[in-house]
Amino acid sequence: MAGKTSPHIAGLYFQKLTGTQFPLVPYRGAAPAPQDVLAGRVDVLFDQVQNSLPFIRDGRIKAFAVTAPDRVPALPDVPTVDEAGLPGLHISLWYGLRVPAGTPADIIAKLNAAVVDAQADPATRQRLTELELQIPPRDQQSPQALQALQALQDAEIKKWWPIVKAADLTPE
Repeated sequence: MAGKTSPHIAGLYFQKLTGTQFPLVPYRGAAPAPQDVLAGRVDVLFDQVQNSLPFIRDGRIKAFAVTAPDRVPALPDVPTVDEAGLPGLHISLWYGLRVPAGTPADIIAKLNAAVVDAQADPATRQRLTELELQIPPRDQQSPQALQALQALQDAEIKKWWPIVKAADLTPE
């Protein structure tokens, strides 16, 4: 597990849902963790698909489940946690571009246009697809759409904050 990052917190959440206890190994980044799984030094890893996908595809790491409500297109034979018998172990990552409060609307519009243009570029789309990153539909690529996700963000904070607090995790 990476130290105090989403994989670490995912491990804590897994322990909470299953009533299990096991040591969590802190890492200084995402790359060393799969290497320790490959070497047999670590038995389980909660990882982003993008990080472990090459090892899963070549059969060196076994994926037991994805922590999403739906199967991942890159791994259609890997069940969701719900299908695997642990409903609710949903852990998702999403990205949004934010600016400081008070940023002028014209600057926000220019930044948004640049991001929309970049995501429409065929080479960028291909690379993001290779990384198994999903680009939202065009109507969801706006400041208003990101603001509409505030309820999702609030729900995620409500879900994860008690786990973070109980583990006495602090930002590094």
